[in-house]
Amino acid sequence: MGRIRSSGSKMETQFVAILQSLCRQPFSVNDPTVFGKPDVAFCKMKVCIFLDSDFWHGWQYPRWRHLLKSDFWRQKIERNRERDRQVSRKLRQQGWRVVRVWEHNLRNDLESTVTHIAESLFDNTQRRVDI
Repeated sequence: MGRIRSSGSKMETQFVAILQSLCRQPFSVNDPTVFGKPDVAFCKMKVCIFLDSDFWHGWQYPRWRHLLKSDFWRQKIERNRERDRQVSRKLRQQGWRVVRVWEHNLRNDLESTVTHIAESLFDNTQRRVDI
């Protein structure tokens, strides 16, 4: 467990590198001044991006919850999911646009996922980015 990184992961660094090549807008990475410390934050545009790991953030969790042998892990993932909902809710109330990207989307096709996000960010008609 000690090797699991909350920031600076390979997935995050690849995502940021591609996003930098596509965007001219300045953004910060793991900005502690933004509530929830998003992985990427476009502060002037009030857009933040969270890169959520499939396991730790519970992608399709109800389908595989029963496979976890320990209550500790069930509670950990459930707390993570609840915290994610609270962070997104609070940021939206503050006028932020919140984008959450699942790990499997990045693993399957990193470049097109990042391109889709970058294009959606600058399309003012969209309030939500669907990944």
